[in-house]
Amino acid sequence: MRVVIVTESFPPDVNGVAHCALQTVRHLVDRGHVPLVVAPATAAGAGPDALAPCPVVRIPSIPLPGYPQVRVALPSRRVAAAITEHRADIVHLASPFILGVRGMAAAARLRIPAVAIYQTDLAGYARTYMGAGEAAAWRRIRSVHAAADRTLAPSSAAQRDLEAHGVPRVQLWPRGVDTVRFRPDLRDEALRRELAPNGEVIVGYVGRLAPEKHVELLAGACGLEGVRVVVVGDGPSETTLRCALPGAAFLGRRTGDELARIFASLDVFVHTGPFETFCQTVQEAMASGVPVVAPAAGGPLDLVAHGQTGLLVPPGDTAAFRDAVRSLVVDHGLRAEYGAAARALVEGRTWAAVGDQLIGHYADVLAARRTAVAA
Repeated sequence: MRVVIVTESFPPDVNGVAHCALQTVRHLVDRGHVPLVVAPATAAGAGPDALAPCPVVRIPSIPLPGYPQVRVALPSRRVAAAITEHRADIVHLASPFILGVRGMAAAARLRIPAVAIYQTDLAGYARTYMGAGEAAAWRRIRSVHAAADRTLAPSSAAQRDLEAHGVPRVQLWPRGVDTVRFRPDLRDEALRRELAPNGEVIVGYVGRLAPEKHVELLAGACGLEGVRVVVVGDGPSETTLRCALPGAAFLGRRTGDELARIFASLDVFVHTGPFETFCQTVQEAMASGVPVVAPAAGGPLDLVAHGQTGLLVPPGDTAAFRDAVRSLVVDHGLRAEYGAAARALVEGRTWAAVGDQLIGHYADVLAARRTAVAA
């Protein structure tokens, strides 16, 4: 198949949409398909698309006001031109909202089937950043996804949300995890001594430092005796969080093998954001053999087996996060039990396995379109 992936984000960006798009491209190439990526242009000096195993068409973009790590593509005819020149059999829209809308319009005009991947809880972001606008966000989501031949949701919670808001033709497609890169045997005692020189239990968060992530909920954990909180990531909330989380170590953005070593060196992983349609970092922690504390909302509901691989707590409840962390901090055996179960649970969730599922969705959509045309 010849596939055009129109994505709102792509490496060197570090986020779930970019990571998933890159893994999808790699798998398509491995299986003998021919992908092309269309993505917003990166900031000046970001370098070439060395990670991508296929051509990448960059669309001129501007930084999002107040959040310069996110770039928004400008209107451009290059989207339709790229789809046409690639002779696409199918268009894959990764978290369509701005650039993806143009990709959807081009696919419809060219009569090429499209699969839309739902990844970002834009309605939740509207509540966080504007205090309103949730209804408008859902209208936008519904409009874009209703035009696609199929929408793929990353979790059962996301699928329910989409269907409840009138999005048709929704099916489940989860995300994979690199179980070779993220694994327990990367635990690094030298790194642990550096982060926790007094032998503290290391409680970590990995992700963007932004308002919707509610990383300030780790404040309770910072106050626990014998605990060192470690925060990995960057974003607009970093300055505020340094004040809100006294004693925490802020390591900045880390990627690749270095990130995998940090994950494996944690004792407990905590994710605080309630608006995750999936939550890739939870899977990476589990693959690293680390027990997880996460909100009982969105993607983590599918990922964390409460009382087996970690603990789910009420979203937004600082005391609940603190108490869950405390219960794991004081019980080394329970941490080991949950961590081992977490690793076992995700071992079959490889990117190859879910990539083959995606190709199956493509095939189904193409077959349905051929049947409709023949009729």
